[in-house]
Amino acid sequence: MAIKNKIQLITYPDSFGANLPELHYILRKYFFKAIGGVHLLPFYPSSSDRGFAPLTYDEVDPAFGTWEDVEKIGQDFDLIIDFMVNHISRQSVFFQDYIAKGPDSEYADMFLSFDKLATNGWVKDEDLEKVYTRKPRHPYQTLERPNGTLEKIWCTFDHEQIDLDYNSPKTREIMRKFLIRLARNRPKMIRLDAIAYTTVELGTNCFFLEPKIWELLEWFNDYAAAFDTQILPEVHEHYSYQLKLAAKGYWCYDFSLPMLVLHALYVGKTRTLKSWLKKCPRKQITTLDTHDGIGVVDVAGLLNQDEIDQTIEKLYEKGSNVKKTYSGPDYQNLDVYQVNCTYYSALGCNDDAYITARTIQFFSPGVPQVYYVGLLAGENDIELLEKTKLGRNINRHNYTIEEIREDIKKPVVQRLLKLMEFRNSYPAFNGEFKLFKSRNMELNLEWTFKKHIATAYINVKSYETKITYTDPVASRVVTFEV
Repeated sequence: MAIKNKIQLITYPDSFGANLPELHYILRKYFFKAIGGVHLLPFYPSSSDRGFAPLTYDEVDPAFGTWEDVEKIGQDFDLIIDFMVNHISRQSVFFQDYIAKGPDSEYADMFLSFDKLATNGWVKDEDLEKVYTRKPRHPYQTLERPNGTLEKIWCTFDHEQIDLDYNSPKTREIMRKFLIRLARNRPKMIRLDAIAYTTVELGTNCFFLEPKIWELLEWFNDYAAAFDTQILPEVHEHYSYQLKLAAKGYWCYDFSLPMLVLHALYVGKTRTLKSWLKKCPRKQITTLDTHDGIGVVDVAGLLNQDEIDQTIEKLYEKGSNVKKTYSGPDYQNLDVYQVNCTYYSALGCNDDAYITARTIQFFSPGVPQVYYVGLLAGENDIELLEKTKLGRNINRHNYTIEEIREDIKKPVVQRLLKLMEFRNSYPAFNGEFKLFKSRNMELNLEWTFKKHIATAYINVKSYETKITYTDPVASRVVTFEV
């Protein structure tokens, strides 16, 4: 069955309560009408990157719960789960066996050693310079075996995340087993994390190489679709990649929206945002905030460089306690394409601006996702950031049940929940989207399905937001300010 067109929550298994059972309780107790789906970030045993370096997909980390706990959440909400297709943990049985046995390991062919990539294991510096990475270092690490021999291994991200070779039958065998295992739990969607980095070919940027990427997507989709599960390719780069995915019929992300909305609210103008809303994919997942930072690279060409620089400077100016160093090497974040900040803090903790931003998101084409920190209008967690020296932890506060009970009372959260419940329940959002011509400081967004019509009137300069909708049963038009 297709995923419902209702707002989804993005959450770690231990960030809304201490584990999966507590998360399930919180969702049913406080957010049952506001949330239609849950994107559950990695809950597998992992060696780093808060779950994104999986050892296996056969288990749920016991600290979070069991497969039964995951399945119970999926009974109440549309479930999205992650599959880190680009890599496996350095601590996995596969790579540990390879460390111990080298070429004699049954898993040796799964990995991209320099000996496999080039004659005599010599990869030219100019080839390495061409590779697209998110961090200013070469995409490999040097492996030392128990006997003291050294070998270079392809490694795009963290040293705990070892890239996989999809030209290898052994890789296909292992990952096919894992994918079928995940799909049999019948999630509505499996997100293919870092899919664009699976196409490694020396002499290229090794990123989203065509036609190879399409063969891989078809391969993943074949096994998921057999269990009525859709795939969601995650590509965090220039917006043109999302248009390519959409043209092939795949779900994609609108990672451009966060920066475009910030720009509109910072400068009080909607021209660039309107231009994007006219052409953005319709079969997409929309976000303002995620477990990562606010992406910058996605809007190149939608905003010119001066507008991008202006938006980033405003973000640091308005973002509560945000310093540029929080997105840099001193805080173990070398991804130069994002800024670490909660979305509420990025808007200066202004309630009206925040609700305006969420109204834009919920009226934009696509299925909206709201990050758990954003659901509670969370501010930057400077204490956690300074304690861990991890830049992205500024937006990764772990909420206890008691904290949630208090924060849900905040007026801005109550306004947000009212808006979310309207977005989930009103039929017009299953129909056609229309963007009306309006002044540069305004947005006029409308959804129509049969006799149901919902219109949002938004002023990005004053943050005034008004929604009008038809009530066909009572034959009346209702207007309310958000």
